[in-house]
Amino acid sequence: MKNLKFILPILFVLISSSIFAQRNEQKFDREKYESARVAFITNRLDLKPEQAEKFWPLFNKYNEDRERMMRELSNINKQSEGDLNESKAKELISERFKIQQSILDLEKDFTQDISKVVSSSQALKLGGVSRDFVRQIYRMNQRGGDRRGN
Repeated sequence: MKNLKFILPILFVLISSSIFAQRNEQKFDREKYESARVAFITNRLDLKPEQAEKFWPLFNKYNEDRERMMRELSNINKQSEGDLNESKAKELISERFKIQQSILDLEKDFTQDISKVVSSSQALKLGGVSRDFVRQIYRMNQRGGDRRGN
C-alpha cells in the first residue's frame, strides 16, 4: 500500500502531462483526463480498493448530472444576454433557482450516498480535491503554453 502512495502521484503526473502533450493538435484526450482524475482523487482521498470500486460509479454519475445542470445554467445565462421583456426575465430567474435547487439536492443525495462508502472526512475533502485537480490541470496547461511562447 505504501508503494501505491508513491506510484499514484507519478502516474498522475505522467498521464496529466501527456494530456496536454498533444495540445498543438488542439485534441483533448478525455480518456487520459479521466485516468489522471481517478489517480489524483484516489490518491488524495487515500481510497482503499474496496472503497474505490464503489466510489467511482457514484462519483461519475453525480459528476455527469452536475455537469448537465451546469450547462443548463450556462444556457440561461446566455439567454439573459439579449434584450428581455420582464416576463421572460422573471421566467429565467425562476428557472435558474430551480436548477440551483436541483444542484443542491443532487449534492445532498450524493453526499449521503458517498458517506456509506467513504468516511465523512473523505466525503468532505472531495470538493476541495476535485477543485485542486482542475487547478493542477489548468496550471500544467498554462505552463505548456508559456514554453511555446503563447
